[in-house]
Amino acid sequence: MYYPTHLLYTKDHEWIKLDGEFAFIGISDFAQKELGDIVFLDIPSLNTVVENEAVFGTVEAVKTVSDLFMPLAGKVIEVNTLLEKSPELVNKDPYGSWIIKVQVNLPIDTTHLLSAEQYTNLVQ
Repeated sequence: MYYPTHLLYTKDHEWIKLDGEFAFIGISDFAQKELGDIVFLDIPSLNTVVENEAVFGTVEAVKTVSDLFMPLAGKVIEVNTLLEKSPELVNKDPYGSWIIKVQVNLPIDTTHLLSAEQYTNLVQ
């Protein structure tokens, strides 16, 4: 499996791409493979404020439903509308198929997040 080194990860299998005060959030390759065929994503509305480690949505696969946990507190400023009609894009390209874009609370604390190497060690 592939874990890009420019991303950060959570123990709950979300990935985070920081861009200044913004963060793109998705699920890892490991997560999408464990879930199987993804058929639906229930994600928050725009301007929803979500606290760190709170559930911000769910991923529904053929066999199961899994919660999504917010890796950094902030406000949802964009959702990936492509996933509404084609949730299977997460299976095809988990790192290109971000789920939400968040304006994160400053200062950003990433000490609880994992590097690609740490995440690899976690899931092996």
